[in-house]
Amino acid sequence: MMMIQFAIPIAPIPKGRPRLSRFGTYTPKKTKTFEEAVRVYARQAMGSQEPLETALEAFLYFRVGVPQSYSKKRTEACLSGSERPTTRNGDLDNLTKGVLDAFNGIIFKDDCQIVEMHLTKVYASEPGIDVLIKEI
Repeated sequence: MMMIQFAIPIAPIPKGRPRLSRFGTYTPKKTKTFEEAVRVYARQAMGSQEPLETALEAFLYFRVGVPQSYSKKRTEACLSGSERPTTRNGDLDNLTKGVLDAFNGIIFKDDCQIVEMHLTKVYASEPGIDVLIKEI
């Protein structure tokens, strides 16, 4: 059973909605930049290995930064886990979509192969994403 585990040391960004212009639809620049950075880490984790083609289970652990406007006491509450990230840092489903879309063709052929997901979003002093993808 194959398993890929790695960390992405960049702050998670929710997938932006496609935008319409007179030239058609386009993905917001912030989303494109984030997905390109995620692809770099995915390629490093995979090395020369081909994308997985079987049913997969995904574990994504999103570490979001504590807002700078928070007091010292509130920041400590966030980092201890007594306050959870429920505002202004992205819906869990949008955070997940951007990461999985970036993995398409690198870690797996297509994200439709994922049949089980385990998602977590926490405050952390070092933002990033911890990834574990394994064959079922």
